[in-house]
Amino acid sequence: MSAQDENGEREFDIKWADGAELKEPSARARMLAARWKENPPKPQPFRADPEPRAPSRSSWRSTAIVLGTVAVIILVLGYADFRPF
Repeated sequence: MSAQDENGEREFDIKWADGAELKEPSARARMLAARWKENPPKPQPFRADPEPRAPSRSSWRSTAIVLGTVAVIILVLGYADFRPF
């Protein structure tokens, strides 16, 4: 039991960690700070509007292809059903 008591005392205490005076930045934050020091990012508006896209006209073509394929399959299955073996 004494080993568990020692481990219990060594358990990480989040309140103690949050109370630290100096907090080290994450590796990603350090990497970005170093990169931006040499080449700062361009300013961007908050939640910029996406660039407008041209309307897609291929949806009708896709629909026609799918419906045509279904019609051909129905005709082939119907023809195979009427053919005597």
